[in-house]
Amino acid sequence: MKTFKITVKSVFIIFLLLSCSNPIVTEPFEANFTGEYVNIITGEELTGCDDEFECHVEVAFEGTAANLGHITGVFSFCACGPNGKYAPTKSFMVFDKGDSLFFTCHGKVIEGRLVDHPEYVTSYWKDPFIFQGGTGRFEGAAGGGTTDDYNSSVDPNSHHHWKGTITIKK
Repeated sequence: MKTFKITVKSVFIIFLLLSCSNPIVTEPFEANFTGEYVNIITGEELTGCDDEFECHVEVAFEGTAANLGHITGVFSFCACGPNGKYAPTKSFMVFDKGDSLFFTCHGKVIEGRLVDHPEYVTSYWKDPFIFQGGTGRFEGAAGGGTTDDYNSSVDPNSHHHWKGTITIKK
């Protein structure tokens, strides 16, 4: 009988511990958003970038992330490097409830377009992005994916289509 009571208590304690824990889940991440170039710094005003970069760019964006809702955010990065290179961004997304998701991406902008891009694409980039935590429900977030982004001749905006995975606490 004593063994039975110990077993029941042990199972109950394990159940309590499991029910109180925050399970971590990995889910698909897909976002579509449009960016507005709000600041491009060049020349003598350019500071904080390595010598290989000739400009610093800031982009404000807005759009949606599937299953996560409406997003706004900012990219901030050194650019205009050799062969279209841009440095890792210091960037974030803010969601409807005010939670922020931090991320970075880097790579190079390629002149022209790919076959599957619309005719009006003037340059594009397909580079990795990496989540680096956040606030609220995105605290400790991890994961990433690949950008499918471009500039166009139709408007002065950047267009972003991201796919990957995100790991968050549920």
